[in-house]
Amino acid sequence: MGTTGLDAQDGRDGRDGRDRRVGQEAQVRQERKCGQARLLGRLGLALTFLIGAAACGSSPSTPTTTPTVPRTTDTFNGTVAVGGRDFHSFTITTTGTVDVTLTAAAPPATIVMGVSVGIPANGLCPAMSGASTLTAAGGSVQLSGILSPGLLCVDVHDVGNQSAPVSYTVTVTHP
Repeated sequence: MGTTGLDAQDGRDGRDGRDRRVGQEAQVRQERKCGQARLLGRLGLALTFLIGAAACGSSPSTPTTTPTVPRTTDTFNGTVAVGGRDFHSFTITTTGTVDVTLTAAAPPATIVMGVSVGIPANGLCPAMSGASTLTAAGGSVQLSGILSPGLLCVDVHDVGNQSAPVSYTVTVTHP
């Protein structure tokens, strides 16, 4: 059965109507693609603008530097009697690292001594938790820690191996 002109024009039937519908569908698909591409292009441009604006609005990063705190080295000398102890007080003014070094102890030159850091109280220097060691004299730091400002003390004592008084030198480097 043939198609009438009316059928071809309104697109319900007929070869001309089908061709027109296919053509219209293709045109709609093409417009959608172009619309999506334009939208993506606009979004990309908008994002580029926003990123650029954000970068322009921020201040340049400045390297952070930690201020250098001047350190002081106190040198204390003394003698520890057999079974005894000797301590010296020092003050730190700002929180920072405290380094303790038993630089000399004799006789004998290889004697191991107890060294600790504490807070002076009642004529003693009780060690702070974790702030004590057993060491022979040497040139390297033997006890180190970060402490808060205040009056502190360094204690050098016999650990049970002395047979005579021991003369010592201990240094404390602190903020």
